[in-house]
Amino acid sequence: MRRASVGSLHIGASDKERTARVKVSHADQFSDRHIGPSDGDVVAMLEAVGAESLDALIDEVMPSDIRLVSSLDVPGPETEAGFLTRLRRLSGKNRPSRSLIGLGYYGCITPSVILRNVFENPGWYTPYTPYQAEVAQGRLEALFNFQTVVSDLTGMPVANASLLDEATASAEAMSMMHRLCARSRAGANKLLVSSNCFPQTIEVVRGRADPLGIDIEIGDPETMALNEDVFGLLLQYPGADGSIIPIADLIARAHEAGALVTVSTDLLALTLLTPPGDVGADVVVGSSQRFGVPMGYGGPHAAFFATRESSVRQTPGRIIGLSVDRHGDPAYRMSLQTREQHIRRERATSNICTAQALLANMAGFYAVYHGPDGLRGIGERVHRLTRVLADGLGALGIECEHRYFFDTLSLRLPPGMSDCFRARAVEAGLLFRYVDEVRVGLALDETTTESDVAEIVAVAAAVMEREAPTLKFGSFESVPTWPSVLVRQSKFLTHPVFHRYRSETEMMRYLKRLERRDIGLDTSMIPLGSCTMKLTAASAIRPVSWPEYADLHPFAPQDLAGGYQEVFSEFEASLCAITGLPAVSLQPNSGAQGEFAGLMVIRAYLREQDRADRDVVLIPASAHGTNPASAAMAGM
Repeated sequence: MRRASVGSLHIGASDKERTARVKVSHADQFSDRHIGPSDGDVVAMLEAVGAESLDALIDEVMPSDIRLVSSLDVPGPETEAGFLTRLRRLSGKNRPSRSLIGLGYYGCITPSVILRNVFENPGWYTPYTPYQAEVAQGRLEALFNFQTVVSDLTGMPVANASLLDEATASAEAMSMMHRLCARSRAGANKLLVSSNCFPQTIEVVRGRADPLGIDIEIGDPETMALNEDVFGLLLQYPGADGSIIPIADLIARAHEAGALVTVSTDLLALTLLTPPGDVGADVVVGSSQRFGVPMGYGGPHAAFFATRESSVRQTPGRIIGLSVDRHGDPAYRMSLQTREQHIRRERATSNICTAQALLANMAGFYAVYHGPDGLRGIGERVHRLTRVLADGLGALGIECEHRYFFDTLSLRLPPGMSDCFRARAVEAGLLFRYVDEVRVGLALDETTTESDVAEIVAVAAAVMEREAPTLKFGSFESVPTWPSVLVRQSKFLTHPVFHRYRSETEMMRYLKRLERRDIGLDTSMIPLGSCTMKLTAASAIRPVSWPEYADLHPFAPQDLAGGYQEVFSEFEASLCAITGLPAVSLQPNSGAQGEFAGLMVIRAYLREQDRADRDVVLIPASAHGTNPASAAMAGM
């Protein structure tokens, strides 16, 4: 007779069995709450397929020669309460300090209404990829908002619904420029990269260029030769060292030489700074992280990619469009989802088939909540504090290397002062970027206070053995003292959605209204398949927003990230045990990026063995389209 089940108690079971099950339930095992079917469901499914037990079913369907015979050497299961307790303990080994390192990662304030109603809300983090527009109108509208924010701030007519990170967005821009130029300049095979780009961007671009046979030249864009071999130019605006230079002439020179230009930029800076699109840029990329998304020790974050209308079909990722339905009402859809790899396969130009949708939506909502005036106000405040800091340091004899800056200063210390400066800063809990023996970089952000600025100046005064000057926080106007060519003149975020939701209540209602137009696991089972995860347990989401994990800069000294290091170490050991391999990388931030990384390892190995001629990859016809696309990107 089949046993009926109610919760964790089984009718028809013995007293001993019931007692055992109650004890397990009391321990609140993760598997009881999250994993798979109930015992009764398992029995019913086994009966349906004619198997006596799960072990018998596995014996029948899985060949014995590929079965694992030993137990996995991985940590045992934990209760959710125990898991959270352990992660809280580990969080104490992370010490975020006050990071002023910059380089594309900045402290920010996530509005509570967005943190609670989006970031920590399964109505936003469990829905599937919005292939079915009729059950995804909420997210599609939110992503459309994100695209509008990017398009308006960059001055470009088209933006996609996000990419994985700023560095890979720059690499995608390189590939696109190379393809576009190949039509008219087949021999052009060199990309000029400004040495003032972020170091992580330079390294990723260099790695992506090699298998494609693209030559990379790094240097000063003002002096590099734009000859017939050059197809593109990559600029950072503002530069990694904080300097702002007019880029219109550089772009014009590149265009005269037949080359295209990608500008990597900062959305907050563009509230005050002339947009790259206004001065002729062909592609604009960057990160939306500082629009309300925590640093999280490096990510994930939503990158953006904006371009000209003529290049839209070459754009990687997804583009959300707006039309009307048969009733004349607004209807959002994925107007372009560049999953060309499913059609073109090995002739695909990119393996990107995803987006950082949740984080892109957070960044878009951040702009909706603050509006253009609020965003500009945040930018003005950050810039004003940076000017006060530069003025105070200048009074101590520490000069900024650059005349024009937004939020980042490059300081030149007197010889022999660097070690003392670092020691004093660490003692005060301040993290700076130490470029060399005399140069120090520091970047302010939304979280910086007047007290922080005063403390930085006090540290510098102690090092210089001088009295700290009186800081004049009210002496600087909001408008930057930049040349007019650098000051933004064009308006942005004029659409009504960026002017309606200023109170928390109004914003909450807007978020809930969009949420109710979607299907996620909070409302229904999602029957779609593919490679996308459907559920992140709430217990796994909670620690992501804890400050000890959320507010740590990825370039912070490793001894300040002991909790993260322990988590990484344990995870790596478990993956080694599961895969049977001696080492793993946690770096790829999508399945397709993992494919590409694996193929690059194989490529490097074969080259080391002097077998570079082995460049054919066997891929089943049924494989996901990213497989052949990744192979093509790896030069195979």
